[in-house]
Order: sequence, then structure tokens, then C-alpha cells
Amino acid sequence: MQLDLMKDGVDTAEDIPALGVEGVTHAFGTRKALDDVSLSVPRGSFTALLGPNGAGKTTLFSLVTRLYDNRSGSIRVLGFDVRRQPAAALSRLGVVFQARTLDLELSVMQNLVYHAALHGVGFAAGRQRAREVLEQVGLSDRAKDKVRNLSGGQMRRVEIARALMHRPDLLLLDEPTVGLDIGSRAALLLEVRRLVAIEGIGVLWATHIIEEIHPGDRVVVLHQGRVRAEGTYESVVTGVGAGDLSGAFLKIIGDEAATGDQG
Repeated sequence: MQLDLMKDGVDTAEDIPALGVEGVTHAFGTRKALDDVSLSVPRGSFTALLGPNGAGKTTLFSLVTRLYDNRSGSIRVLGFDVRRQPAAALSRLGVVFQARTLDLELSVMQNLVYHAALHGVGFAAGRQRAREVLEQVGLSDRAKDKVRNLSGGQMRRVEIARALMHRPDLLLLDEPTVGLDIGSRAALLLEVRRLVAIEGIGVLWATHIIEEIHPGDRVVVLHQGRVRAEGTYESVVTGVGAGDLSGAFLKIIGDEAATGDQG
């Protein structure tokens, strides 16, 4: 049974969440990857989607981004249904996938301007916006460099810059720190949290690394395709009588899932 640890009341006419998922089930053959999943990401919040290997995190991201078609429940981005109003929904969404998707042979600027063009942004406006987002992520001096000459952490920051090119209200990041060293991981987290605080973007950060989640964050625990807990960091911890999030995670999903990789 899901632990219903927080009712924010965000889904109102005055404050529609950046992401609202209601009653979504998705199966691959006879195996349910997601089972009646409901969750929300308020605007201007850092929400961590925490789960072990096979939890269903990547499947959920694939449904939100329309790589898969949701045939049950609803998925809304800023109130727009991704199935019935895909153009309106996806135009408000930025995404950083787990797998790297930059063109290594193009420059950083070329990657960003190409992405802008796909969203209907003209060349001049695209270059101006690219300069803005590269300054945001601290890579203004690498605009002319080929992507292949960047470090792993810098590539991730370029992917975030690319996701911000069309000024989205919701940013999805699927295991974005996989393969990064500790310093690069910390810098990436700091940058994304800054975007939440200053830009007011709603963020859904999928991870299996508990240390990436901080007090004050929202947390959704996903295990075996079901939401097991949702609320603030503090409410998830105290709701099961644990001393910290690691202990709460063990209590919620059990010891057998605690060492999983990525979902």
C-alpha cells in the first residue's frame, strides 16, 4: 500500500503542478512496469524519484516524453494532457536522458542552435538563447568547442543547457549523474537546484543514489512499478519512523532492493 504522506493541494486552478500523473499503468507483455502510478511535481520544486533497478523510473520518463503511449490514466504537463495535447505539453518540457544524446562532432553552440530550430526558434534568436543558457551553466567559454572535447560533467551541463533552450516549465533528468565523479555530480546538483530556486522550474530528478536527495526536497519512492511513498524528505522519513532517508527507504521497499543500480 502506498504511504500517502503529503497532500499539497497543488492541483488547483490557481496552482497547476508542473507534472501531474494519475493512475498510469504500463506493461511490456505480461509484466507490469508501472502499476496505477500517481504523483505530482509542483512548480518550483526539486522532486526526487527514488527507486532501485527495475523500479519503473525510465518507463515513467518514456511515457511523459511520449516515447511510449500511455493508454491508462493521465499525464499532464502544466495542465496539458500529453496524449490529447502533445504539442502544448511537450513544448513546456525539457529532458535530459540517461544516455548521452549530444552530437560529439558538432560544437556546443551547434548542438544548442539545432535543438532550438527543432522548437521553431530562428537562427539568430537561437544563438542568443544559447549564449544565455551557456552562461547559466558556466560554459560560455566552451561554446565553440566540439562536444567530444568536454568532460563528462561538462557534457551533462550542455545537455541541461539544451533542455532549457525553449524555456520549459518542467525539467526531467533520468539518472543524470551516472558515470560522473563526485565533484562533477555535486556541481550538477548545485546547478539544477539553482534553476529551481531562481528560475522557478519544476524538476523531476530520477536517481538510485540517496545522497543526492537533501532535506527540503520532495521525494517519490518507486518500487516494482508502484509509488510506495510521496512527500517531503522529512515526511517520508518520519512517516515510517526512520532516522534518515536511507533507513526510510529500507523500511518502505525492503532490504532486497537497497543495492539496485538504476531503473
